[in-house]
Amino acid sequence: MADDRLAALTAAGVSIWLDDLSRGRLVSGDLRRLIDDKHVVGVTSNPTIFAAALARGGAYTPQIRELAWRGATVEEAVRQLMVVDVQEACDLFRDVWEASDGVDGRVSLEVNPELAGDREATVLEAVSLMRAVGRPNLHVKIPATRASLPAITEALSLGVDINVTLIFSVERYREVMAAYLAGLERAVDAGVPLPGVHSVASVFVSRIDAEVDKRLEEIGSDAALALRGMAGIANSRLAYQAFRETFAGPRWERLAARGARVQRLLWASTGVKNAAYPDTMYVTELAVAGTVNTMPEATLDAFADHGSLRGADNGEAVNGRAAEAGEVIDAIAAAGVDFAEVFTVLERDGVGRFARSWADLHGTVRQSMGAAG
Repeated sequence: MADDRLAALTAAGVSIWLDDLSRGRLVSGDLRRLIDDKHVVGVTSNPTIFAAALARGGAYTPQIRELAWRGATVEEAVRQLMVVDVQEACDLFRDVWEASDGVDGRVSLEVNPELAGDREATVLEAVSLMRAVGRPNLHVKIPATRASLPAITEALSLGVDINVTLIFSVERYREVMAAYLAGLERAVDAGVPLPGVHSVASVFVSRIDAEVDKRLEEIGSDAALALRGMAGIANSRLAYQAFRETFAGPRWERLAARGARVQRLLWASTGVKNAAYPDTMYVTELAVAGTVNTMPEATLDAFADHGSLRGADNGEAVNGRAAEAGEVIDAIAAAGVDFAEVFTVLERDGVGRFARSWADLHGTVRQSMGAAG
């Protein structure tokens, strides 16, 4: 049944990606097993995931000793440790990448989060990571801060495949798609073949519910409490409506005629953060063809065990429900939740979290190299 449920999700047009990567998964063969048995066709990572993996040590020790012996700096060591993991994962997914014509089989590696406000440095880092990994199925992750939007456009115009991360508001998501289209147009001017340019836009889900629910509970009225657990899915449905509107019409059709691909919607942060909610809700309710759902392994296992789809037309969970979703968002706002503030807090927290993890990652490597030396 586990295989049947995940196979059904795949048949519904959802690409299952794992939101985790570590040397241990690679060495043990666990990632290979997930590809073979659990329909996993991609993997995402971020500084927090790498920091946690490095903190567990073990599988990284031989490479850290070698780097210390060679006299590598901490910065160089961190880069090499991450690049090796990503290269090996890219190689595992190479057949998936080829079979899907480059759509799936993707592995993500994030730029230094400390560069989020520096366009030139972010682009240089994106190009440097692409060259260091040297695999065609890499996605370079760039956060969707307003300051990073020009960097996303420029990197895409240079042929770098981008996973735009930390998208919370529909307004920012529209700006991300505009940056993508601008990148494709500049790629045309630069002579970059559009069929080879790929991107996903990662819209976060459960973090929105966690922040909105906290505010609804502070308000405390019956009307407010009845709206808990509804904001994340409603916001995602509005994002999907924005996706449908953007990838239609003359501007997109001109690019599509040159072989451009849509920037796929990726549902991120799909593990529930409130144990009172169904543990597969962000999979079931967002199962629409052409999207990606990047899941922590606990969510993947939960869906394999007892997940379900909504029916014959699973896309109706999202498609055509923008009006209903708008009513939910309006009701939450009427209850006293300031969504503009929610989205600002979530973006600031997301970038800050990754920056702290980046610092932790360097601290762990520094300590390990010192011990190795």
